[in-house]
Amino acid sequence: MTRAVYPGRFDPVNLGHLDIMHRAAGLFDSVVVAVFERPEREALFSADERLSMIEEATSNIANVSVTTFDGLIVEFVRAQGAQVIVRGLRKNADFEHEFEMALMNRRLAPEIDVACLITDLQYQFVRSSLVREVARLGGAIDGLVPPNVVAALRLRLGGA
Repeated sequence: MTRAVYPGRFDPVNLGHLDIMHRAAGLFDSVVVAVFERPEREALFSADERLSMIEEATSNIANVSVTTFDGLIVEFVRAQGAQVIVRGLRKNADFEHEFEMALMNRRLAPEIDVACLITDLQYQFVRSSLVREVARLGGAIDGLVPPNVVAALRLRLGGA
């Protein structure tokens, strides 16, 4: 059985993230979506709120579970009994960052592989920070995030 972990901030989860989650669920027997509890930048939503939004958005994917983590991803992956870290790629800058991270993780845990999935073309420009900014300024975010996240952003930021 191949178990994978898809880690990230997911602040908030967007349709690009969900595209990767759906596709990873088709490739692996089990996928753990791992919400980073203490991101380097202050998050708009708490780890528990992000976890809850992802659980609701992935409730129709039987082999996906959601949890939080803190610390080195390779240690979390080992603790989960997983063999693969899933990452999503949108553009060249993502590749460079993910390449460096994959090499470091390979050094720390040579038994863990990294699988990079290219986000669907329609989500290439979608990133959580951009969604937050558009929502903060009152722009339409429907079609960028799942409906439960639209509602959460409207509640948190007002009128998005």
